[in-house]
Amino acid sequence: MLNHLSIQNFATVEALELEPDRGLNVITGETGAGKSVIMQALGLALGERADAMMVREGSERAEVRACFDLAGNETARAWLAERELDAGDDCILRRTVRADGRSRAWINGTPAPLQQVRELGEWLISIHSQHEHQALLSRQAQRDLLDSYAGAADSAREVRRLWRAWQQARREHGEALEAARAGREREELLRFQLEELDELAPEEGELAQLEAEQKRLANAESLIRLCRTSTDALYESSETTTANDLLGQVTGWLGEAGDGDPALNSIRETVESARLQVEAAAEDLRHYLDRLELDPERLSQVEERLSALFSLARKHRVRPEELPERHRQLREEADTLAHYDEHLAALEKAEDQARKDYDKAARALGKLRRNAAPQLAKGVVRHLRELSMEGARMEVSLEECEPGPDGNENLAFLFSANPDQPPRPLARVASGGELSRISLAIQVICARALTVPALVFDEVDVGVSGGIAEIVGRLLRELGEHAQVLCITHQPQVAALGRHHWHVLKEQDRRHTRTDILLLRDEDRINEVARMLGGVEMTDSTLAHAREMVEKAASRPGQGKGYGLRATGCE
Repeated sequence: MLNHLSIQNFATVEALELEPDRGLNVITGETGAGKSVIMQALGLALGERADAMMVREGSERAEVRACFDLAGNETARAWLAERELDAGDDCILRRTVRADGRSRAWINGTPAPLQQVRELGEWLISIHSQHEHQALLSRQAQRDLLDSYAGAADSAREVRRLWRAWQQARREHGEALEAARAGREREELLRFQLEELDELAPEEGELAQLEAEQKRLANAESLIRLCRTSTDALYESSETTTANDLLGQVTGWLGEAGDGDPALNSIRETVESARLQVEAAAEDLRHYLDRLELDPERLSQVEERLSALFSLARKHRVRPEELPERHRQLREEADTLAHYDEHLAALEKAEDQARKDYDKAARALGKLRRNAAPQLAKGVVRHLRELSMEGARMEVSLEECEPGPDGNENLAFLFSANPDQPPRPLARVASGGELSRISLAIQVICARALTVPALVFDEVDVGVSGGIAEIVGRLLRELGEHAQVLCITHQPQVAALGRHHWHVLKEQDRRHTRTDILLLRDEDRINEVARMLGGVEMTDSTLAHAREMVEKAASRPGQGKGYGLRATGCE
């Protein structure tokens, strides 16, 4: 249950601490006092959208901290443990909003994405607002309510997941069938392209080798002439002095000079080394010339091969050096097409299995809905009669339809306010007041089916008064025996039935707006109920009436004393 709510610099609140207890906690206060601020802050802690307007004027950021006791809430504990966020029986949700609208969230001190916060919040507390009766007109909302009552929310999510998986498998199979039809034409083209590539058989690195060989063969005559001239100049000429001869002479001269100055010996050794390198270079040139020859036939072959590679590369719109890779790619594509029937069979099998998985889950969900539908309608009618709608009738219609993300049934809430009229779709026949009572009855019925240990009702008793308001209070009081209930109300009959009574008030001066929340006891509580009964001026009769209402409620089983903290806020 929610055992502590801390709000700082949020809207009109500077600092507020609320500690609700078990059972029915009622929160009252005049319109505009700030009751809705508490609900907005709680919603923010549970992952609702943040807005810069939430930050109190002049503050850098707003902060909300909601603390929950998880004793007995095994689902929430397991959720936290699975994500290594558990902290025993405690769960603390913290949310901050900066003045620029950016927000952050934490679960038990660990930063968490809002999706995780919202997911966890579903297992901690359920909020029912005064506007839910409008949402009740939506078929999707009606389906969600039935699923909630039937304990089928997880089954419905699984059906939606399996529907998406089935549709994905259908798309993949359909695309593969289209590809197979196009693939037959593609296969013909591939066969022709591969015949050309197989015949040419381009190899990795071949282009660079061919280009080097072509350049050498094309320049062979010039290379032979230049290499022979170089060999003669270095070592072999009989007509002129060679580089080797000159270096030999210099070596001899430096040897003689070295006798007079030993310092020249190192220079002589360098020249001698140069002469030996010249001899080695000349030898390398002789070997090169031995291999080099004029070969017009080979040159023609190389140029023909290069021409074929460049031509085929242009055909495939790739660079010539990329032809081996292109060859490999086309071969793989051809192999895939050759085995495409196996691929199609696998996709068809996957689609069939996805359909079977969906059908099985959808049938199970439908069974849960059909079993729960009459019970939901019966419970709603029972509460509607308590709310002075004696002739009301309600049915939950489930008609088989084509498979969809929500299962195999079209669902509709059918209603009739009079016994002589057949039930018709809710949106067509229910007035605003009737819709409000129906919504309250459904919320009470569904809340009983929930495993969530805390429930919030935000002015769900709008539009009712008098004896009916007292019945509403009794319903909420009854719920409070099974779960923690927080109820914002303007009805004195509801307020009197609370186990714990909180009062929100707002004080204003020229510079500030101050919001306080107080836990009322004894005479303070009687005065607040009297104010709700009689308005600004409280007479002896309204005070007496209020005292009677509170004392009567206190005599009911389960009435206890709460505790709390005074909190103040400033803007």
